[in-house]
Amino acid sequence: MDTYVCKPGTADRKWIVVDAEGKTLGRLSTWVARAIMGKHRPTYTPFADTGDFVVVVNADKVRLTGAKLDKKMYRWYTGYPGGLREMTARRMLQHKPERVIEWAVKGMLPKGRLGRKLGMKLKVYAGPEHPHQAQQPEKVNPPV
Repeated sequence: MDTYVCKPGTADRKWIVVDAEGKTLGRLSTWVARAIMGKHRPTYTPFADTGDFVVVVNADKVRLTGAKLDKKMYRWYTGYPGGLREMTARRMLQHKPERVIEWAVKGMLPKGRLGRKLGMKLKVYAGPEHPHQAQQPEKVNPPV
């Protein structure tokens, strides 16, 4: 019997809405990354885009355990000399809560061309509202 390989364009993609309120960042991020890659389906193919679009709402209410709020540092480089910037998780959640979830999920996606394409299927919003009602997203409560 041959191994099933999903051909590009034949994957059945859905839109999923996940509420991040009270969810732990790492557990939520792993669940979202698996949904974006399509690992929850029997048609999963490692080198093809077979996953769903995921909309995460209430990103500002995600939970970090332990002392991560004050000890976890987010670092990025602006591109200018001396442009290394860093911010604690507490400050990042106050100023750009979407980035916390985006960076956690994108770090779990494959690196390279496919990973960049999969990363565009993640939509994160700080509040409870999102502009994707036209796609008729299905509200899912992840088991985390």
